[in-house]
Amino acid sequence: MSLISINPATGQRIHIYGSHSSVQIEAALKQAHTAFFAWRELSPTSRAKHLRALARTLRKQLDDLADLITAEVGKPITQSRAEIEKCAKVCEYYAKHGAEFLADEHPPGAPKQAHVVYEPLGTVLAVMPWNFPFWQLFRAAAPALMAGNTLILKHSANVCGCALAIEQIFHDAGVPTGVMQTLLIPSKEVEALIKDPRIAAVTLTGSTEAGRKVAAQAGAALKPCVLELGGSDPYLILEDADLDKAAEICAAARLVNTGQSCVSAKRFIVHQKVRSEFQKKLVKRIASYAVGDPTDERTQIGPMARLDLRDELHAQVTKSIRRGAKLLLGGKPLPGPGCFYAPTVLTRVKPGMPAYDDEMFGPVAAIIGVSSDEEAMRVANDTPYGLGAAIFTRDRRRARELTPLIDAGMVYINDSVRSDPTLPFGGVKQSGFGRELGVWGIRAFVNIKTVWSA
Repeated sequence: MSLISINPATGQRIHIYGSHSSVQIEAALKQAHTAFFAWRELSPTSRAKHLRALARTLRKQLDDLADLITAEVGKPITQSRAEIEKCAKVCEYYAKHGAEFLADEHPPGAPKQAHVVYEPLGTVLAVMPWNFPFWQLFRAAAPALMAGNTLILKHSANVCGCALAIEQIFHDAGVPTGVMQTLLIPSKEVEALIKDPRIAAVTLTGSTEAGRKVAAQAGAALKPCVLELGGSDPYLILEDADLDKAAEICAAARLVNTGQSCVSAKRFIVHQKVRSEFQKKLVKRIASYAVGDPTDERTQIGPMARLDLRDELHAQVTKSIRRGAKLLLGGKPLPGPGCFYAPTVLTRVKPGMPAYDDEMFGPVAAIIGVSSDEEAMRVANDTPYGLGAAIFTRDRRRARELTPLIDAGMVYINDSVRSDPTLPFGGVKQSGFGRELGVWGIRAFVNIKTVWSA
């Protein structure tokens, strides 16, 4: 089977990749399994040296890697560079703190002759999406590898170039052979990998549909998994919010990576007293963003990653308008080559519209008016997702009182939701389970073992 990489800004084919054969898959599994026994025996200090080498290699190749992201995904080049830098930082973070996260512990109140140790599981299968092709992998790989696991990457078909470049980075950094490998395979072959006894655990970032399949397959094989899935993040703008600041942050949060992020702002839940003023400010902000060639440093919004994704988004917008949503900006594909979609703002969004009910994975903002904090909480939680959320208000005490009422893995006050190497990242409900990053990420794929010495 062939896997095709297409430049979404031009519509032109970049490269056709052949899938790895069954013989190559078997060789990769064998090599990862063999490499694990040597890798886990390295001290945390030795593994940390490899992670620092990865960080140096990422920075050395930053421009070339960023160009590759922009070519395959259509991400504005400044954001692609920032993605590579973030990968370097997460490697450095675990190199610095990994040993203390993995140190033996004596739990409070435990018998004095007992302690807890953290040991690697084996080879982790990473099933990754296209929207942050390097960051999604490195935020899972850095802690997993620091813990002593090895890793096999199955990436999205449209970013095969990035997937192979990631494997090359590990080679260039001098990481031992077999510790991290890329397999170019179609999604239908993932189940066989999960069933293989040499795969110890699975981490997936992707759609909720993909998460259900992988969770079922991992469950059947009795293997742990971490799932970071879809989101329809609510951003609550209360009547006392600083509307200029809120509009600025909300526009940026909606349009990062051309709106193609599970944790970007999706639904703007605005108190009716300030809805009219806020939406004017939001429209002005979003309209000011430069759309165009993603290789141009002035561009802030590039193309969507694929034509089918653009068509799906437009169908959601069109159906929402037919059902009563009011179009304030955009609402259509842009003419010319590539997968460009006009930055769009919808208001008067209500239940029964895709803009309310579904995840909108593109540059579309949905504004929902509410009359009270109670209604705002109800609307915020009226979704199958629970990844991130944000609250905008001048009253921090009020925000802290509302925070526990929101079904989400992360809540930010007067700021946009984002991942940080030091903090747990993940969601609840159909946004998945498990956590990445911080101490929680490195302990996601370890055997937490009790040791009793009589």
